[in-house]
Amino acid sequence: MEQFEDFESFGMGTNIIQRIYGTNAKDVSILGEHELKRLEGLMSFYLSTSEISKLNLEAGKNEVILDEETFEVIKKSKEYSELCHGTFDITAAALVKLWGIFSKNQRIPAKEEIENILHLINYKDIILNEEKKSAKLSKAGQKIDLGAIAKGYAADKIIEIYKKNAVKSAFINIGGNVLTLGNKPDNSPWLIGIQNPFEPRGKNIGVIKISDETVVTSGDYVRYFKENNIKYHHILDPNTGYPANSGIISATIIGKNSMEADALSTGIFILGLIDGMELVEKTNGIDAIFITSDKKIYVTHGAKEKFIFNSSSHGFEYIQDTLF
Repeated sequence: MEQFEDFESFGMGTNIIQRIYGTNAKDVSILGEHELKRLEGLMSFYLSTSEISKLNLEAGKNEVILDEETFEVIKKSKEYSELCHGTFDITAAALVKLWGIFSKNQRIPAKEEIENILHLINYKDIILNEEKKSAKLSKAGQKIDLGAIAKGYAADKIIEIYKKNAVKSAFINIGGNVLTLGNKPDNSPWLIGIQNPFEPRGKNIGVIKISDETVVTSGDYVRYFKENNIKYHHILDPNTGYPANSGIISATIIGKNSMEADALSTGIFILGLIDGMELVEKTNGIDAIFITSDKKIYVTHGAKEKFIFNSSSHGFEYIQDTLF
């Protein structure tokens, strides 16, 4: 089998793994790292020099001219918000900061604090000017954070770099956003594990067979804290201001576009099983796997042939009859 190299780095607040087959693997991986840093410089919520920070500073006051890529990611974010009935919303940044989950400032905010911030969360308050490539946030105090979509966009861009440099087989994993190029060199599909939410990292409830596809999972089992034996995870419902309580503990999207999968995995996690499954079944080009809090696994029609359940995953029930 053709030789490969793995390259690990850190960017966009997470660990990044590139596996590239070919004699030019190292050079291509460096190009990938540079692309990640470039996009982080444009879209990071945490860099004061980024376009997102500049836009947030001007909230309620002025429009900001954006790089075309930043504009397009914000524009697509609004489209995905509409598709998900508002469960995916990049204007939830102030709420995320309030909770501070998985940071040194994590806490349970007072009900009044949450209520005082909910009026700032509404993707419809993002005003876009297509001709000028500008954006404006309608209300003072509003903030956007592309953290739930930018990693997917970056994965898509890096796969383009692989293709331009004659790489035929590769994958990139940006903090759980996995995107593959082609098959493995032996022409077999990639096998991407789905984490068992109740076991240590690396223990899977099954694998997904993919080629030229992406797998993105949103789950409540990585970023969370407990207080009085109650789990508070990082996937916040823009409608309530609290961690989503939809009965879903893991939602995985399978598709061709990692940016889309990134956004929709969050959206369907919050929507819950019935509404999330219905959305996926009606949307062309994507499939999904849901794990519920009562340890049941549901898959959409198209995911059935791709998903291999690990029968040694004790306590789980794989429901093979689709809901729609």
